[in-house]
Amino acid sequence: MNKDNYKPRLIDDKITEYLHLAKAICIEGPKWCGKTWTSSFHSSSCYYVGDPSNNFSNRRLAEMDPIKVLNGDFPRLIDEWQEVPSLWDAVRMKVDETNDKGQYILTGSSTPIRKGVLHSGTGRIFKLRMHTMSLHESGDSDGKVSLKSICDNSFNQTILTGEVDLEKIAYLIIRGGWPDNIDVPKEKAGILPKGYLNSVLFEDIQKLDENVKYETGKVNLLLRSLARNESTTITNLSLSKDISASEKSIVSDETINKYLNSLSRLFLLENQKPFSPDIRSSIRIKQGEKRHFCDPALACAALNLNTTKLISDLDTFGFMFEALVERDLRIYAEAFNAELFHYQDYSNNEIDAVIELDDGEWCAIEIKLGANQIDSAANKLLKINKDIESHGGKPAKSLCIICGLSNAAYKRPDGVYVVPFTSLKN
Repeated sequence: MNKDNYKPRLIDDKITEYLHLAKAICIEGPKWCGKTWTSSFHSSSCYYVGDPSNNFSNRRLAEMDPIKVLNGDFPRLIDEWQEVPSLWDAVRMKVDETNDKGQYILTGSSTPIRKGVLHSGTGRIFKLRMHTMSLHESGDSDGKVSLKSICDNSFNQTILTGEVDLEKIAYLIIRGGWPDNIDVPKEKAGILPKGYLNSVLFEDIQKLDENVKYETGKVNLLLRSLARNESTTITNLSLSKDISASEKSIVSDETINKYLNSLSRLFLLENQKPFSPDIRSSIRIKQGEKRHFCDPALACAALNLNTTKLISDLDTFGFMFEALVERDLRIYAEAFNAELFHYQDYSNNEIDAVIELDDGEWCAIEIKLGANQIDSAANKLLKINKDIESHGGKPAKSLCIICGLSNAAYKRPDGVYVVPFTSLKN
Protein backbone atom coordinates (compact mmCIF):
# COMPACT_ATOMS: atom_id res chain seq x y z
CA MET A 1 0.00 0.00 0.00
CA ASN A 2 0.98 3.63 -0.47
CA LYS A 3 1.14 4.71 3.16
CA ASP A 4 1.14 8.37 2.15
CA ASN A 5 -2.52 7.96 1.16
CA TYR A 6 -3.58 6.43 4.47
CA LYS A 7 -6.49 8.12 6.25
CA PRO A 8 -5.79 7.96 10.01
CA ARG A 9 -8.14 6.05 12.31
CA LEU A 10 -8.62 6.46 16.05
CA ILE A 11 -7.57 2.85 16.60
CA ASP A 12 -4.07 3.62 15.25
CA ASP A 13 -2.68 4.66 18.64
CA LYS A 14 -4.12 1.56 20.27
CA ILE A 15 -2.56 -0.68 17.62
CA THR A 16 0.84 0.93 18.16
CA GLU A 17 0.47 0.52 21.92
CA TYR A 18 -0.54 -3.15 21.69
CA LEU A 19 2.26 -3.98 19.26
CA HIS A 20 4.68 -2.90 22.01
CA LEU A 21 2.88 -5.00 24.62
CA ALA A 22 1.99 -8.23 22.85
CA LYS A 23 3.73 -10.72 20.60
CA ALA A 24 0.72 -10.66 18.27
CA ILE A 25 -2.55 -8.78 17.98
CA CYS A 26 -5.84 -9.65 16.32
CA ILE A 27 -8.00 -6.86 14.90
CA GLU A 28 -11.63 -7.93 14.60
CA GLY A 29 -14.66 -6.16 13.21
CA PRO A 30 -17.31 -6.03 10.49
CA LYS A 31 -16.38 -6.44 6.84
CA TRP A 32 -15.27 -3.37 4.92
CA CYS A 33 -14.67 -1.26 8.05
CA GLY A 34 -11.01 -0.74 7.12
CA LYS A 35 -9.22 -3.52 9.03
CA THR A 36 -7.00 -4.57 6.12
CA TRP A 37 -6.03 -1.03 5.15
CA THR A 38 -5.25 -0.01 8.72
CA SER A 39 -3.38 -3.23 9.49
CA SER A 40 -1.34 -2.90 6.28
CA PHE A 41 -0.32 0.59 7.39
CA HIS A 42 1.12 -0.85 10.60
CA SER A 43 2.75 -3.89 8.93
CA SER A 44 6.11 -4.49 7.28
CA SER A 45 4.92 -7.53 5.28
CA CYS A 46 1.51 -8.99 4.43
CA TYR A 47 -0.20 -12.26 3.56
CA TYR A 48 -3.76 -12.05 2.24
CA VAL A 49 -5.43 -15.39 2.89
CA GLY A 50 -8.59 -14.48 0.98
CA ASP A 51 -6.82 -13.28 -2.17
CA PRO A 52 -8.68 -14.93 -5.09
CA SER A 53 -5.64 -14.84 -7.38
CA ASN A 54 -4.52 -18.14 -8.95
CA ASN A 55 -7.63 -19.96 -7.78
CA PHE A 56 -7.17 -18.90 -4.14
CA SER A 57 -3.63 -20.23 -4.01
CA ASN A 58 -2.87 -18.24 -0.85
CA ARG A 59 -5.61 -20.02 1.06
CA ARG A 60 -4.57 -23.43 -0.22
CA LEU A 61 -0.94 -22.82 0.77
CA ALA A 62 -2.02 -21.70 4.24
CA GLU A 63 -4.06 -24.88 4.63
CA MET A 64 -1.16 -27.09 3.57
CA ASP A 65 1.64 -25.34 5.46
CA PRO A 66 0.42 -22.62 7.86
CA ILE A 67 3.89 -22.10 9.36
CA LYS A 68 5.36 -21.27 5.96
CA VAL A 69 3.05 -18.30 5.32
CA LEU A 70 4.15 -16.73 8.60
CA ASN A 71 7.66 -16.06 7.29
CA GLY A 72 8.28 -12.38 6.58
CA ASP A 73 9.29 -9.06 8.10
CA PHE A 74 7.65 -8.11 11.40
CA PRO A 75 5.04 -6.95 12.04
CA ARG A 76 3.60 -9.41 9.49
CA LEU A 77 -0.06 -9.10 8.58
CA ILE A 78 -2.13 -12.27 8.16
CA ASP A 79 -5.36 -10.92 6.69
CA GLU A 80 -8.66 -12.81 7.19
CA TRP A 81 -7.00 -15.56 9.20
CA GLN A 82 -10.38 -17.16 9.99
CA GLU A 83 -10.48 -18.53 6.43
CA VAL A 84 -7.87 -21.04 7.67
CA PRO A 85 -8.44 -21.37 11.47
CA SER A 86 -5.28 -23.42 11.96
CA LEU A 87 -3.32 -20.20 11.35
CA TRP A 88 -4.27 -19.05 14.85
CA ASP A 89 -2.43 -21.94 16.47
CA ALA A 90 0.44 -21.57 14.02
CA VAL A 91 0.90 -17.96 15.14
CA ARG A 92 0.60 -18.95 18.80
CA MET A 93 3.38 -21.51 18.39
CA LYS A 94 5.56 -19.27 16.22
CA VAL A 95 5.59 -16.29 18.61
CA ASP A 96 6.86 -18.51 21.43
CA GLU A 97 10.14 -19.02 19.59
CA THR A 98 11.30 -15.56 20.75
CA ASN A 99 10.26 -12.89 23.22
CA ASP A 100 9.91 -10.25 20.53
CA LYS A 101 6.85 -8.02 20.65
CA GLY A 102 4.70 -7.04 17.71
CA GLN A 103 5.44 -10.05 15.49
CA TYR A 104 2.02 -10.52 13.86
CA ILE A 105 -1.18 -8.66 13.11
CA LEU A 106 -4.17 -10.88 12.40
CA THR A 107 -7.44 -9.56 11.02
CA GLY A 108 -10.80 -11.29 11.07
CA SER A 109 -14.34 -10.51 9.88
CA SER A 110 -15.90 -13.50 11.65
CA THR A 111 -15.22 -15.77 14.59
CA PRO A 112 -14.69 -19.44 13.65
CA ILE A 113 -16.22 -22.24 15.66
CA ARG A 114 -14.02 -23.06 18.65
CA LYS A 115 -13.24 -26.59 17.51
CA GLY A 116 -11.21 -25.07 14.67
CA VAL A 117 -8.89 -23.30 17.12
CA LEU A 118 -6.92 -25.40 19.58
CA HIS A 119 -5.66 -22.67 21.91
CA SER A 120 -7.14 -19.39 23.10
CA GLY A 121 -3.95 -17.41 22.54
CA THR A 122 -4.21 -15.87 26.02
CA GLY A 123 -1.09 -13.93 26.87
CA ARG A 124 0.18 -14.12 23.32
CA ILE A 125 -2.48 -12.67 21.00
CA PHE A 126 -4.27 -9.50 22.15
CA LYS A 127 -7.61 -8.67 20.55
CA LEU A 128 -8.78 -5.25 19.36
CA ARG A 129 -12.25 -4.39 18.04
CA MET A 130 -12.47 -2.09 15.03
CA HIS A 131 -15.61 -0.26 13.99
CA THR A 132 -16.89 1.63 10.98
CA MET A 133 -15.70 5.24 10.80
CA SER A 134 -16.91 7.82 13.31
CA LEU A 135 -17.94 11.24 12.02
CA HIS A 136 -14.66 12.71 13.22
CA GLU A 137 -12.67 10.09 11.29
CA SER A 138 -14.73 10.61 8.13
CA GLY A 139 -14.40 14.39 8.35
CA ASP A 140 -18.08 15.03 9.11
CA SER A 141 -17.41 16.33 12.63
CA ASP A 142 -15.26 19.42 13.13
CA GLY A 143 -13.95 17.94 16.40
CA LYS A 144 -14.25 21.16 18.40
CA VAL A 145 -15.37 19.31 21.54
CA SER A 146 -13.53 16.38 23.13
CA LEU A 147 -15.68 13.69 24.71
CA LYS A 148 -12.93 13.11 27.26
CA SER A 149 -13.09 16.75 28.36
CA ILE A 150 -16.85 16.36 28.84
CA CYS A 151 -16.39 13.19 30.87
CA ASP A 152 -13.67 14.87 32.94
CA ASN A 153 -15.96 17.89 33.48
CA SER A 154 -13.15 20.11 32.20
CA PHE A 155 -14.77 21.66 29.12
CA ASN A 156 -15.39 25.30 30.05
CA GLN A 157 -15.93 27.06 26.75
CA THR A 158 -18.82 28.32 24.67
CA ILE A 159 -18.26 27.54 21.00
CA LEU A 160 -20.51 28.42 18.09
CA THR A 161 -20.49 25.43 15.78
CA GLY A 162 -22.85 26.37 12.95
CA GLU A 163 -26.16 25.05 11.72
CA VAL A 164 -26.87 21.43 10.75
CA ASP A 165 -30.10 20.39 9.02
CA LEU A 166 -32.15 17.20 9.21
CA GLU A 167 -31.25 16.19 5.67
CA LYS A 168 -27.54 16.17 6.48
CA ILE A 169 -28.05 14.01 9.56
CA ALA A 170 -30.32 11.64 7.63
CA TYR A 171 -27.64 11.28 4.96
CA LEU A 172 -24.99 10.43 7.58
CA ILE A 173 -27.25 7.72 9.01
CA ILE A 174 -28.16 6.16 5.66
CA ARG A 175 -24.57 6.34 4.40
CA GLY A 176 -22.91 4.73 7.41
CA GLY A 177 -19.23 4.76 8.26
CA TRP A 178 -17.66 2.42 5.71
CA PRO A 179 -14.52 4.03 4.24
CA ASP A 180 -15.54 3.20 0.65
CA ASN A 181 -18.92 4.88 1.15
CA ILE A 182 -17.82 8.16 2.70
CA ASP A 183 -17.90 10.34 -0.42
CA VAL A 184 -20.91 8.89 -2.23
CA PRO A 185 -23.73 11.26 -3.28
CA LYS A 186 -26.99 11.28 -1.34
CA GLU A 187 -28.98 9.29 -3.89
CA LYS A 188 -26.45 6.41 -3.74
CA ALA A 189 -25.76 6.45 0.00
CA GLY A 190 -27.77 3.33 0.80
CA ILE A 191 -26.42 1.04 -1.93
CA LEU A 192 -23.40 -0.28 -0.03
CA PRO A 193 -25.29 -1.05 3.23
CA LYS A 194 -27.95 -2.96 1.26
CA GLY A 195 -25.21 -4.88 -0.53
CA TYR A 196 -23.66 -5.63 2.85
CA LEU A 197 -26.87 -7.22 4.14
CA ASN A 198 -27.26 -9.25 0.95
CA SER A 199 -23.73 -10.53 1.43
CA VAL A 200 -24.57 -11.53 5.00
CA LEU A 201 -27.76 -13.31 3.93
CA PHE A 202 -26.51 -15.22 0.93
CA GLU A 203 -22.80 -15.70 1.61
CA ASP A 204 -21.26 -14.84 4.97
CA ILE A 205 -23.66 -16.52 7.36
CA GLN A 206 -23.83 -19.61 5.15
CA LYS A 207 -20.05 -20.05 5.49
CA LEU A 208 -19.92 -19.82 9.28
CA ASP A 209 -20.65 -23.48 10.01
CA GLU A 210 -20.14 -26.18 7.42
CA ASN A 211 -22.73 -28.47 9.01
CA VAL A 212 -25.44 -25.87 9.70
CA LYS A 213 -28.00 -24.72 7.14
CA TYR A 214 -29.26 -21.18 7.67
CA GLU A 215 -32.69 -20.37 6.27
CA THR A 216 -32.23 -17.10 4.39
CA GLY A 217 -35.85 -16.08 4.84
CA LYS A 218 -35.75 -16.46 8.62
CA VAL A 219 -32.42 -14.63 8.91
CA ASN A 220 -33.94 -11.79 6.89
CA LEU A 221 -37.00 -11.68 9.19
CA LEU A 222 -34.70 -11.43 12.21
CA LEU A 223 -32.66 -8.63 10.61
CA ARG A 224 -35.86 -6.68 9.90
CA SER A 225 -37.08 -7.16 13.46
CA LEU A 226 -33.74 -6.02 14.87
CA ALA A 227 -33.95 -2.97 12.60
CA ARG A 228 -37.48 -2.14 13.78
CA ASN A 229 -36.21 -2.36 17.36
CA GLU A 230 -32.89 -0.56 16.89
CA SER A 231 -31.75 1.27 20.06
CA THR A 232 -34.21 -0.58 22.33
CA THR A 233 -33.81 -3.28 24.99
CA ILE A 234 -36.17 -5.76 23.32
CA THR A 235 -35.70 -9.33 24.54
CA ASN A 236 -35.16 -12.42 22.40
CA LEU A 237 -38.69 -13.57 23.23
CA SER A 238 -40.10 -10.22 22.13
CA LEU A 239 -38.12 -10.44 18.90
CA SER A 240 -39.84 -13.74 18.18
CA LYS A 241 -43.25 -12.22 18.93
CA ASP A 242 -42.46 -9.16 16.80
CA ILE A 243 -41.59 -11.36 13.83
CA SER A 244 -44.77 -13.40 14.28
CA ALA A 245 -46.96 -10.29 14.52
CA SER A 246 -45.37 -8.24 11.77
CA GLU A 247 -44.28 -10.87 9.27
CA LYS A 248 -46.94 -13.58 9.82
CA SER A 249 -44.13 -16.09 10.29
CA ILE A 250 -43.17 -18.13 13.35
CA VAL A 251 -39.50 -18.25 14.35
CA SER A 252 -38.70 -20.33 17.43
CA ASP A 253 -36.70 -19.06 20.41
CA GLU A 254 -34.00 -21.62 19.63
CA THR A 255 -33.67 -20.29 16.08
CA ILE A 256 -33.59 -16.68 17.32
CA ASN A 257 -30.76 -17.50 19.74
CA LYS A 258 -28.79 -19.44 17.13
CA TYR A 259 -29.09 -16.73 14.51
CA LEU A 260 -28.27 -13.90 16.93
CA ASN A 261 -25.11 -15.76 17.92
CA SER A 262 -24.17 -16.17 14.27
CA LEU A 263 -24.77 -12.48 13.51
CA SER A 264 -22.59 -11.59 16.49
CA ARG A 265 -19.84 -13.86 15.18
CA LEU A 266 -19.96 -11.79 11.98
CA PHE A 267 -19.53 -8.64 14.10
CA LEU A 268 -22.83 -7.40 12.71
CA LEU A 269 -24.25 -6.59 16.17
CA GLU A 270 -22.82 -4.20 18.75
CA ASN A 271 -25.10 -4.22 21.78
CA GLN A 272 -24.86 -1.72 24.63
CA LYS A 273 -24.49 -3.30 28.06
CA PRO A 274 -26.34 -2.06 31.17
CA PHE A 275 -24.59 0.12 33.75
CA SER A 276 -24.85 0.17 37.54
CA PRO A 277 -23.50 3.28 39.28
CA ASP A 278 -22.49 1.42 42.46
CA ILE A 279 -22.67 -2.15 43.71
CA ARG A 280 -23.85 -0.79 47.10
CA SER A 281 -26.75 1.12 45.57
CA SER A 282 -30.24 -0.05 46.54
CA ILE A 283 -31.60 0.77 43.08
CA ARG A 284 -32.59 -2.34 41.11
CA ILE A 285 -31.02 -2.17 37.68
CA LYS A 286 -32.47 -3.83 34.59
CA GLN A 287 -29.94 -6.07 32.90
CA GLY A 288 -31.18 -5.91 29.31
CA GLU A 289 -28.74 -4.89 26.60
CA LYS A 290 -29.68 -2.15 24.17
CA ARG A 291 -29.80 -3.56 20.64
CA HIS A 292 -27.58 -2.11 17.92
CA PHE A 293 -26.31 -3.07 14.52
CA CYS A 294 -22.59 -2.34 14.12
CA ASP A 295 -23.71 0.66 12.04
CA PRO A 296 -27.23 2.19 11.90
CA ALA A 297 -27.02 2.24 8.11
CA LEU A 298 -27.63 -1.52 8.23
CA ALA A 299 -30.85 -1.04 10.19
CA CYS A 300 -32.00 1.48 7.59
CA ALA A 301 -31.03 -0.90 4.78
CA ALA A 302 -33.05 -3.71 6.39
CA LEU A 303 -36.10 -1.42 6.46
CA ASN A 304 -35.44 -0.08 2.94
CA LEU A 305 -35.15 3.49 4.22
CA ASN A 306 -33.59 6.41 2.36
CA THR A 307 -33.13 9.99 3.52
CA THR A 308 -36.62 11.04 2.38
CA LYS A 309 -38.36 8.15 4.13
CA LEU A 310 -36.32 8.68 7.28
CA ILE A 311 -37.19 12.37 7.53
CA SER A 312 -40.89 11.58 7.04
CA ASP A 313 -40.86 9.28 10.10
CA LEU A 314 -39.37 11.29 12.97
CA ASP A 315 -39.92 8.54 15.55
CA THR A 316 -37.75 6.11 13.56
CA PHE A 317 -35.35 8.98 12.81
CA GLY A 318 -34.89 9.50 16.55
CA PHE A 319 -33.93 5.88 17.20
CA MET A 320 -31.54 5.80 14.25
CA PHE A 321 -29.94 9.08 15.32
CA GLU A 322 -29.45 7.66 18.80
CA ALA A 323 -27.77 4.61 17.24
CA LEU A 324 -25.48 6.84 15.17
CA VAL A 325 -24.42 8.84 18.22
CA GLU A 326 -23.85 5.73 20.31
CA ARG A 327 -21.75 4.18 17.55
CA ASP A 328 -19.45 7.19 17.72
CA LEU A 329 -19.49 7.41 21.51
CA ARG A 330 -18.21 3.83 21.65
CA ILE A 331 -15.38 4.63 19.22
CA TYR A 332 -14.39 7.84 21.00
CA ALA A 333 -14.60 6.26 24.47
CA GLU A 334 -12.44 3.28 23.52
CA ALA A 335 -9.77 5.69 22.29
CA PHE A 336 -9.17 6.81 25.91
CA ASN A 337 -9.80 3.42 27.59
CA ALA A 338 -13.41 4.14 28.59
CA GLU A 339 -16.51 2.01 27.98
CA LEU A 340 -20.02 2.68 26.70
CA PHE A 341 -23.11 1.52 28.62
CA HIS A 342 -26.76 2.50 29.05
CA TYR A 343 -28.79 2.89 32.26
CA GLN A 344 -32.28 1.61 33.01
CA ASP A 345 -33.84 0.85 36.38
CA TYR A 346 -37.15 -0.58 37.58
CA SER A 347 -38.48 2.91 38.36
CA ASN A 348 -38.48 3.58 34.60
CA ASN A 349 -35.49 5.91 34.79
CA GLU A 350 -33.33 5.68 31.67
CA ILE A 351 -30.11 7.30 30.50
CA ASP A 352 -29.34 6.87 26.81
CA ALA A 353 -25.58 6.52 27.20
CA VAL A 354 -23.12 6.17 30.05
CA ILE A 355 -19.38 6.54 29.59
CA GLU A 356 -17.44 4.84 32.37
CA LEU A 357 -13.81 5.93 32.72
CA ASP A 358 -11.05 3.57 33.76
CA ASP A 359 -10.92 5.21 37.21
CA GLY A 360 -14.59 4.40 37.88
CA GLU A 361 -15.96 7.90 37.27
CA TRP A 362 -18.84 8.13 34.81
CA CYS A 363 -20.65 10.56 32.56
CA ALA A 364 -24.41 10.47 31.88
CA ILE A 365 -25.51 11.41 28.35
CA GLU A 366 -28.92 12.03 26.82
CA ILE A 367 -29.23 12.06 23.03
CA LYS A 368 -31.74 14.41 21.40
CA LEU A 369 -32.32 15.21 17.76
CA GLY A 370 -33.94 18.63 18.24
CA ALA A 371 -32.76 21.60 20.31
CA ASN A 372 -36.31 22.04 21.65
CA GLN A 373 -35.74 18.92 23.77
CA ILE A 374 -32.69 20.22 25.62
CA ASP A 375 -34.46 21.62 28.71
CA SER A 376 -36.48 18.48 29.42
CA ALA A 377 -33.42 16.29 28.86
CA ALA A 378 -31.36 18.38 31.30
CA ASN A 379 -34.06 18.15 33.98
CA LYS A 380 -34.23 14.39 33.47
CA LEU A 381 -30.47 13.95 33.88
CA LEU A 382 -30.38 16.08 37.02
CA LYS A 383 -33.29 14.17 38.56
CA ILE A 384 -31.88 10.71 37.85
CA ASN A 385 -28.42 11.67 39.07
CA LYS A 386 -29.87 12.99 42.33
CA ASP A 387 -31.98 9.85 42.71
CA ILE A 388 -28.95 7.60 42.21
CA GLU A 389 -26.98 9.50 44.85
CA SER A 390 -29.87 9.42 47.33
CA HIS A 391 -29.98 5.63 47.04
CA GLY A 392 -26.30 5.20 47.84
CA GLY A 393 -24.98 5.12 44.31
CA LYS A 394 -22.05 7.07 42.95
CA PRO A 395 -23.30 10.20 41.11
CA ALA A 396 -22.09 11.06 37.63
CA LYS A 397 -19.04 13.27 37.35
CA SER A 398 -20.64 15.11 34.45
CA LEU A 399 -23.97 15.35 32.63
CA CYS A 400 -24.30 16.00 28.93
CA ILE A 401 -26.87 16.35 26.15
CA ILE A 402 -25.69 15.50 22.66
CA CYS A 403 -27.94 17.26 20.17
CA GLY A 404 -28.33 16.86 16.43
CA LEU A 405 -29.58 20.35 15.62
CA SER A 406 -27.86 22.51 18.23
CA ASN A 407 -25.53 25.24 16.87
CA ALA A 408 -23.36 25.75 19.97
CA ALA A 409 -21.40 23.81 22.58
CA TYR A 410 -21.71 25.18 26.12
CA LYS A 411 -22.28 24.46 29.79
CA ARG A 412 -25.66 25.41 31.16
CA PRO A 413 -26.04 27.25 34.52
CA ASP A 414 -27.27 23.95 36.04
CA GLY A 415 -23.98 22.29 35.04
CA VAL A 416 -25.32 20.20 32.17
CA TYR A 417 -23.28 20.28 28.96
CA VAL A 418 -24.87 20.71 25.54
CA VAL A 419 -22.78 19.48 22.61
CA PRO A 420 -23.66 19.37 18.88
CA PHE A 421 -23.04 15.86 17.58
CA THR A 422 -21.17 17.11 14.51
CA SER A 423 -18.60 18.83 16.73
CA LEU A 424 -17.63 15.81 18.82
CA LYS A 425 -14.38 13.86 18.84
CA ASN A 426 -12.54 11.57 21.24
